Amino acid sequence: MQFFPLLPLCLRRAWLSAAMLRATALELAVLAGHLVLYPSGMAAEQRDPVPDDASRLPTAGRARRPVVLLHGFIDNRSVFVLLRRSLSRHGWRHLESLNYSPLTCDIRTAAELLGRHVEEIRARTGHPEVDIVGHSLGGLIARYYVQCLGGDTHVRTLVTLGTPHAGTRSARLVSAHPIARQMRPGSDLMAELRRPAPGCRTRFVSFWSDLDTLMVPVETARLDHPDLTVQSVRVSGIGHLALPVHPAVATGIRQALGDEEIGSEENNEKNEKHEEAGPSRGAFSVA
Repeated sequence: MQFFPLLPLCLRRAWLSAAMLRATALELAVLAGHLVLYPSGMAAEQRDPVPDDASRLPTAGRARRPVVLLHGFIDNRSVFVLLRRSLSRHGWRHLESLNYSPLTCDIRTAAELLGRHVEEIRARTGHPEVDIVGHSLGGLIARYYVQCLGGDTHVRTLVTLGTPHAGTRSARLVSAHPIARQMRPGSDLMAELRRPAPGCRTRFVSFWSDLDTLMVPVETARLDHPDLTVQSVRVSGIGHLALPVHPAVATGIRQALGDEEIGSEENNEKNEKHEEAGPSRGAFSVA
């Protein structure tokens, strides 16, 4: 879409209007499907017991790290049904989902719960590290665990999908909920995440969409921190709810979890600099 700024203003407006209509229609379809699946994700996953000596588990078939899937605000693990299927079909064996209660009032508390969950997975699978995929609030919880609670020693890659890394003004619409207040720009939690994080070992990949109406502004879902190793991926043509279910995004997630760069450009660098040609290196359109 590098040609887009060169188009006449009237054509740009027409293209954006048509793209928004398509994205809205897709969002409504995704929402309808998710409402059907939602009850199936309310119960916690059934997991195998921890072996007596997980450190001696055979290494065959364990090349891929376990993946933890963390849902967004007032959601549950059912949002990842399609992504789980995609990862499973491409060789990921250990896929885990964590449901946190919608009554959880503090991102820090949810991050501590995530940490205990990661420790249990490491003990059960024998893997020293895991990867995490977080949608919306789930990505923020995972980032807090990695950046502020020492989770970078156990998390190799954190993929965030439509996560309000700098806060979103839309959180004011549900500000009665304490976690929503933490997602507002300028909150104490946002200030905490802006603090220096020298030596953080986790690799971050943030997917953000130019048509995500819940991220205000949309660039807030693009992680920008001078101490973190970040690759930001701009997705064109879909909205917030479609990020965890769209096949093109799933392909990008598989590349990220396979320690690959998304796209052909080198953009996984410290202190990533965004060029004038676009708000991030690494972008694709699904429209």
